[in-house]
Amino acid sequence: MKEVVLITGASGMIAKELAKKISKEYEIRFLTRKKVHDHEYEWDIKKGTVDEAAFINVSHVIHLAGANISEKRWTPERKRELISSRVDSAELLRTTLRKNNIKLKSFISASGINFYGTETSEKIYTETDPPGNDFLSEVVVLWERAADDFKEQNLAERVAKIRTAVVLSEKDGALKKMLPPIQYYIGSPLGTGKQYMPWIHLEDICSIYEFALKNSAMDGAYNAVSPQHATNKELTKKIAQVLDRPLFMPNVPGFLLKLIFGELAAAVLEGSRASSKKLLDAGFHFKFPDLENALKDLLKN
Repeated sequence: MKEVVLITGASGMIAKELAKKISKEYEIRFLTRKKVHDHEYEWDIKKGTVDEAAFINVSHVIHLAGANISEKRWTPERKRELISSRVDSAELLRTTLRKNNIKLKSFISASGINFYGTETSEKIYTETDPPGNDFLSEVVVLWERAADDFKEQNLAERVAKIRTAVVLSEKDGALKKMLPPIQYYIGSPLGTGKQYMPWIHLEDICSIYEFALKNSAMDGAYNAVSPQHATNKELTKKIAQVLDRPLFMPNVPGFLLKLIFGELAAAVLEGSRASSKKLLDAGFHFKFPDLENALKDLLKN
């Protein structure tokens, strides 16, 4: 009999790709706002309701739910939503597990590489470094604390927190937004272009979740970031090179981005490197450790 894996954040690109990847070995169930298929179960985080049938015989939960950080300006209301979608959703899962007297083999939670703060420095961050002191790092700290509670409250044997870098995919996310300007000859680096952009190929991030699911030694936080570092300027140039487009426009001024996006602009104007050594030491192998190969794979069509 297959072990049951319950995945939250069903509409996200990682959830969809991951489900395809592991569906032969595991029974996959999704928690979603609106049920469409048999393997989907409804929940409402704001109302605190969930279809408890989703939890019958569940062994693992992969918690990917969370409102998109870069979708809207960070108004006070949006900031509350960004935290609530991650923390309150975890609380609803915990309450349901407790009520039904279920102990998981593993609770695997998405997390963010922004744990270390939104700044540009020459430091390469590791999992032993403390959190930063800005809004994004606050979100990640609360997110990870909500995950840790599953182990502390004896609801899961282990908790793995996947500190995710910018996920590169032609289907969604940062790369999809960067492509049109470059394709139409108006692409350019953002701000100084010197800020690092920790990145990871979509296939590799899904493989990391699969690895965490199957490897019972995976416990604690892991930087899900490619071993090869790149600045915003290097990434932009590499995309243009793969698309065979010139880059001749001046950099987009930082003040302009701040004017348009407010506080959110920091997420694209600042960035440092993070080390993937802990993940590699655990035995994980990246399929796309090299930026050029990753982009060629994603943009081959």
